Amino acid sequence: MTHEERRVILASSMGTVFEWYDFYVYGSLAAVIARHFFSGLNPTAGFIFALLTFAAGFAVRPFGALVFGRLGDLVGRKYAFVVTILIMGLSTFLVGVLPSSASIGTAAPMILLGLRLLQGLALGGEYGGAAVYVAEHAPNHRRGFFTSWIQTTATTGMFLSLVVVLGTRVTLGSEAFESWGWRVPFLISVFLLVISVWIRLRLHESPAFTRMKSEGLLSRAPIKEAFGRWRNLRLILLALVGLTAGQAVVWYTGQFYALYFLTETLGVDANIANILVALALLLACPFFLVFGALSDRIGRKPIIMAGCLIAILTYFPVFKGLTHFANPALERAHANAPVYVVANPANCSLQFNPVGIAAFTSSCDLLKSFMAENSVHYINRSAPAGTIAYALVGDQRIEAFEGGHLARAEFARRDVALQGRLREAIRAHGYPAYADPTQINYVMVLLLLFFLVLQVTMVYGPIAAMLVEMFPTRIRYTSMSVPYHIGNGWFGGFLPPIAFATVATTGNMYDGLWYPIIVCTMTLVVGLLFVKETPHQDLNAI
Repeated sequence: MTHEERRVILASSMGTVFEWYDFYVYGSLAAVIARHFFSGLNPTAGFIFALLTFAAGFAVRPFGALVFGRLGDLVGRKYAFVVTILIMGLSTFLVGVLPSSASIGTAAPMILLGLRLLQGLALGGEYGGAAVYVAEHAPNHRRGFFTSWIQTTATTGMFLSLVVVLGTRVTLGSEAFESWGWRVPFLISVFLLVISVWIRLRLHESPAFTRMKSEGLLSRAPIKEAFGRWRNLRLILLALVGLTAGQAVVWYTGQFYALYFLTETLGVDANIANILVALALLLACPFFLVFGALSDRIGRKPIIMAGCLIAILTYFPVFKGLTHFANPALERAHANAPVYVVANPANCSLQFNPVGIAAFTSSCDLLKSFMAENSVHYINRSAPAGTIAYALVGDQRIEAFEGGHLARAEFARRDVALQGRLREAIRAHGYPAYADPTQINYVMVLLLLFFLVLQVTMVYGPIAAMLVEMFPTRIRYTSMSVPYHIGNGWFGGFLPPIAFATVATTGNMYDGLWYPIIVCTMTLVVGLLFVKETPHQDLNAI
C-alpha cells in the first residue's frame, strides 16, 4: 500500500467515523435531550419531536443520497464529501450550544429539528462518497480490503460515541451530566471536524472521475440516468432487495437491537449493557477487514449471503441465550408464569408507531403495550364483542378501561393506576423489575454479542466494494448511495417499531426477530438467484 493510498483511506475513514459519531451521540442522548427541549411543551412540540427522530434518522437519508450523489457525479467525489462533513460537524456542534426550551420556548425544538434534518441529509451523502472515493483509488485486486476500512467506521463511530458519553457521565456525575454535561460530547466534535476537513482538503480527486471529466464523459443528469433507464434502475432494485435490505437488518439487529434488548427487554443496567456492547464492537471490528480482504479472494456475494443465512438460523437461539445468561429470573418467569390477556380481537390494534404520535387507548391496547414494555410473556384469549379487556396474572384478574373518550388528565390518572396494579401483580407472579447484576454471566453475554457483531462484519465488510462495482462510473455515486440508504435508513431503521408491534401482538418477546429473519430470507433468495458476482473489473473502464 502506497503512502497516497494510506492517506486516501485515512481521510475517508476518519471523516466517516466522525459523521457516524455525530449521528450516534444524538441517539445515545435522545432521552436527555427530550427532557431539555420537549418537556412541558404543548402537543405540537411533541409531534415535532417524533417527526424529528423519524425524519432525521430514517426518511431523510435517501434524500441526502440523491442530493449529494448527484453533486458527486456532477462536480466530484472529493467536493461532495467535504461538504457533507462540514454540514454534519457544524450541525452537531450547534446542538451542543442550542438553548433549551426553558430559555427560548418552541424555537428550541424547531431549530433542533432543522439541525437533525441537516445531519440526516449529510449522512445520506457521506457514505457513498467515501466508498466510491476509496474504491476508485484502490487496485482492482484489493478493492474489498481497501473499502472495508470504510465499513469499520459505523461500528467505530458507535463505539466512540458510547465511550465518550459513558466517560463524560462517569467523570461529571449523573446530576451535572443531566444538567449540562450532556452537551460535552457534542461540543468536542468540533475538534474532530477541524482535523477531518483539513485532511480531506489535501486530497486529490479520484482518478476515475478525473479521467471522465477530462474526456467530457460526465453525466449531465445522473438522477435521470440512474432511475430513468431500466438497465440502471434494475441494478438499483437488485442492490436494494438482494443486498442492502438484508445487510441493514443484520447490522441493526447485531448492534442496536441487541443493545435495546439488553436494556429495555432484559432490564440490564444501561452502563453495563453499553460496556458489553462496546467490548463486542471492539473485538469484532477487525473482522470487517478480514471479510473485506477475503472477498477479494472468493468474491463478495458468498460472504454476504452466508452472513444472512447464519442470521436466519441463529437469531432465536442467540437472543434466548442472552436472556438465559443476562436475566435467568426472567427466563424462569417466561417458562413457568404465563399471563393471559382476554380481549375482543377487534378491539386490539397493531401497535406500529414509527413516529411516536399514535395513541393506543383501547383496553386491549393498554394491556398489551404494558406487557410488551415489561417483557411479560402473555397468551391471547378471545372475548365477545363489548368485553372490557382484562389480564389474568396468577389468581388475579385486572380489568383495563376504554380510554378513547376520556379527557387527557383523567386518562393519565387511570392509566397510572392501571399500570401500578399490573406492575405489582407481575412482580408477585415472578417477573423481575431488572436484571440482577450478580446473576449475569458476563463472559457468555459478551460472546453472544460478539457473535452477533461478527455477522454484521460478514454482511457489511464486502458490501461497499460490491455496490461500487455494480454501477457505471458516470452515475456510481448516485446509484449506489440510494439503495444503501433506503436499505439502512428504512429497512433497518424500521426494525425497532416493527419488532415492538410484533411483540405487543403476539405476547412473545422474541417474535420481534421475525422481521429481520424475513428480510434476510428475501435478500438471500433474491441475492442468490438474481445478483451477479462483481468481478475485479477496472473501474476506470465502466
